[in-house]
Amino acid sequence: MESIIPASELNRRLVRFREIMNAQNPEWEMGIIFSKINLLYFTGSMPDGMLIIPRDGEATLWVRKSFERTSKESEFPDIRLMGSYRDAAAVYPQTPKEVYLEAEFVPLAMFNRIRKHFPFERFQSLDLQVSMTRAVKSDLELSFMEKAGAIHQRVLENLVPNILKEGMTEADLSGELYRLMVLEGHQGTARFSMFDTEIVVAQLGFGESSLYPTNFDGPGGNRGLNAAVPGLGSRKRKLQKGDLVFVDMGMGVNGYHSDKTMTYMFGKPLPEDVQNIHKQCVDIQHQVASMLKPGNIPENIYETIMDGLSPDFKENFMGFGDRYVKFLGHGIGLTVDELPVLAKGFKDPLEENMVFAVEPKKGIEGVGMVGIENTFVVTPDGGRCITGDHPGLIMVE
Repeated sequence: MESIIPASELNRRLVRFREIMNAQNPEWEMGIIFSKINLLYFTGSMPDGMLIIPRDGEATLWVRKSFERTSKESEFPDIRLMGSYRDAAAVYPQTPKEVYLEAEFVPLAMFNRIRKHFPFERFQSLDLQVSMTRAVKSDLELSFMEKAGAIHQRVLENLVPNILKEGMTEADLSGELYRLMVLEGHQGTARFSMFDTEIVVAQLGFGESSLYPTNFDGPGGNRGLNAAVPGLGSRKRKLQKGDLVFVDMGMGVNGYHSDKTMTYMFGKPLPEDVQNIHKQCVDIQHQVASMLKPGNIPENIYETIMDGLSPDFKENFMGFGDRYVKFLGHGIGLTVDELPVLAKGFKDPLEENMVFAVEPKKGIEGVGMVGIENTFVVTPDGGRCITGDHPGLIMVE
């Protein structure tokens, strides 16, 4: 599933970025990209280096390591070797007084090093403009996400029920699940833009483990191995008849992700009232998906759904206790968590080919986290699901 991003696609991305920058920051003169994810987006490679984008003139990818690898896998038109920032700075004798950087990514030490060689006086953030550029997917990007979604559907809907065994631990499930994911075509890692956040396989748990507090900004819980590795799953918690099994994971192909949550009833059905709560979450997903049309406002979608819920249902909705999150879904692409978000404060209209993970979930004491998550492409007819349509709570005998 390897794929070199064509030069025409890379050019389209730079053109869109410049259009957004020109509209929002008409006086900008230079932007510099350092993060590997954004380098991948704009150049098709992830080197140790930087991309300098002048307002006027051609952008240049400066590579410290590895120039050889980047030259083979990238069709970016101007790739140059640098030993240090000094080499690049020599090509730009007049540094603008103000430079645009990734304020969410660049650490202070890197900032000081780059400023030593590019002596700008002020900096501004270009994070929002890059996020807006990335939010609308091309046909090529959608093709990768659709491949990830197809793998997601097969693994969670068809294969996981066959590996659930009484007495297995959550950690056992993590290992088996990861093996299946990679065999089916997963790129081996799911990336997040959330600071210092990593999930190797999934947020998963048996029973109330899916309600356990985490440092992850999502509705589900995860007990994890220990404080140092809060992901994966417990080596102590074993699967028992009557357990709810909760699996929330990202799937990646050629850098691009889909996101999906599936639940299972192991050994015997859950009580009818629990199943009804889950079904209401599925209904909410369908309602949100029907509103994923160009021109609709994310904030309005969020408020429409929340205003229609009863006070009882809102309790432990999108989390458990005071650990609930204030969104119904999130953008997704090169990272699992992207802009825009289906939440208050997001007022820019949706555009066709934006992609969202929609995840209405509700915690139930003594049971765990019910609900669902799937990935949808914004279309004039509403959200088009790319991760399957099973309603969840799959019965596993």
